[in-house]
Amino acid sequence: MLTIHQVTARLRQSFVLVPIFLLCACNSTDTSSYQPEFSETTDSLAKEYIFGVHPQRNPKKLREVFGPLVNYLNQHVTDAHLVFEASRNFAAYDEKQADRQFDFALPNPYGTVKGIESGYRVFGKMGNEGDLRGLILVRRDSKTKSIEDLKGKMLSFPGPTALAATILPKYFLYSQGLNVKTDFESIYVGSMESSLTNVLRGNVVAGTAYPPAWRDFTRSQPELATQLKVMWETEAMPDNSLMARDDVPQGLVDEVAKALFEMHKSREGLAVLAKMDLAKFKPAVNEDYTVVRDFIEKYETQIGSVK
Repeated sequence: MLTIHQVTARLRQSFVLVPIFLLCACNSTDTSSYQPEFSETTDSLAKEYIFGVHPQRNPKKLREVFGPLVNYLNQHVTDAHLVFEASRNFAAYDEKQADRQFDFALPNPYGTVKGIESGYRVFGKMGNEGDLRGLILVRRDSKTKSIEDLKGKMLSFPGPTALAATILPKYFLYSQGLNVKTDFESIYVGSMESSLTNVLRGNVVAGTAYPPAWRDFTRSQPELATQLKVMWETEAMPDNSLMARDDVPQGLVDEVAKALFEMHKSREGLAVLAKMDLAKFKPAVNEDYTVVRDFIEKYETQIGSVK
């Protein structure tokens, strides 16, 4: 039989454990949409910072391409550990960024404009000039020869807020005389790979992507890629940005920036960049995306909300 002192001690332990259990439960997050990528040497005492990458590709491919980038950064920053996070689609990423869930973010230009409004600041960007533009593809055996041939047809897009592969192509079609709300049906399929696949299968008459996704598709599935052709291209915009939330320590932002901007100078860094089909990262600031903000305003004035 327990003594009064033993009972009292156990009660005290239970009162301590319950709040701790509740605190852990309250801080739990839904990890169904991503898997963390850890570096080989993790300091258990280092504070974690979430690095959210825009879903330019499907989640599995995104981890394969950008996971090594986060691992690389973890080897070049001190007193911090970055955790890679992929989102299942464009809408999920946009929501997380709007809720300020990311400490660091690599959004597309539309997300960059929205990120600035949410308290993020630009400190860099991807450095492949001219890559942020839209491609409209059809099957090589397609009877589609002109913009007019798209009327009454279905077109596939990755998501409403994909600047390169949705917003720019829709504005291009609008500028060529189509009513993007009534002249064709927009099907949002979640990723650029899915957009291309829908064209291949004949589910849609045309689909969109942007150059890096198309190059990756031609390398990984060359036999299928030969069945498609780029029919139209849009103008280019500034490439995807690098952003930090306004409460991330400036010293850490500087460390991350230095590591990113010097990647192309080492063999290790070049190997990581090659996975991303990227030459290098470059410094950038908020003002570099004013042209994107102005374009979005023009789009929404002339066509309507992008969502």
